[in-house]
Amino acid sequence: MLMEERQKEIAEHIEQNGKITIAEITSRYDISSESARRDLRILEAQGLCKRTHGGALRPVQVSVRPPFDRNFDELPVFENYNEIARKAASFIKENDIVYLTGGSFGFLMLRYLPTEFHYTLVVNSVDIANRLRSMANAEIYVAGGKMRQSGSVVDSMAVDFVSRMHFDLCFITGGGLTAEFGLSNGTDETASFQRKIMENSRKKILLLPSQKVGVDSFIKVCDIKKFDLLITDWDCAEEELAKIEEKGTEVFVVQQAALSVESYGNELPQ
Repeated sequence: MLMEERQKEIAEHIEQNGKITIAEITSRYDISSESARRDLRILEAQGLCKRTHGGALRPVQVSVRPPFDRNFDELPVFENYNEIARKAASFIKENDIVYLTGGSFGFLMLRYLPTEFHYTLVVNSVDIANRLRSMANAEIYVAGGKMRQSGSVVDSMAVDFVSRMHFDLCFITGGGLTAEFGLSNGTDETASFQRKIMENSRKKILLLPSQKVGVDSFIKVCDIKKFDLLITDWDCAEEELAKIEEKGTEVFVVQQAALSVESYGNELPQ
């Protein structure tokens, strides 16, 4: 098979399946790992994939709209998201004042939130707030304002609400991240809300899966150097992580758990 034909097949596989690994390429085409990586470098230059540590992913489209409706009860729990959420929750300490993102990471963190000491959580998602009602060891504050169909609140009233608070720790997520452009998101409202949270936070932690690292979304939130720590997963492109670390932000890469994600169950605060 000609190299061009092989690369075409690899590109089609990525488009159909969302990803491919170096091991899959070497096994299917009986080529070396270096040849497989060369193919992926060529495809990435053509805009047909985004290389990661162990293979490549389908390029992520620039997002310009937030989710219209976010049903957490039907949220698929991907292993990389789960491990990032687990690690993130470990940073919460006794008596901390914490902003918890209203995105899927905030929901997944619910199962890992500390229960043995007291702290305060501030959220801007009515669905996450409802799940937190039964927490006996935490005080819960809910940002007020106009609720989106997705259940989140990020308008000017919500910005005013959090502007009167100071946080020991904030957990932020977004639509994309590159060392050059920084963190970006789908709407200006969300970006403005996140900027205010970060402005009032002592420690700032960014939670992003590998699929969103190395791509840019629509609206810039801030430079990557504004964050103390990025938590991402094992499939992240090493080149992009190196550039991020050069900007002064610490990077923590979670590893795959010994158990599959199905083993975790769906036990969350009700």
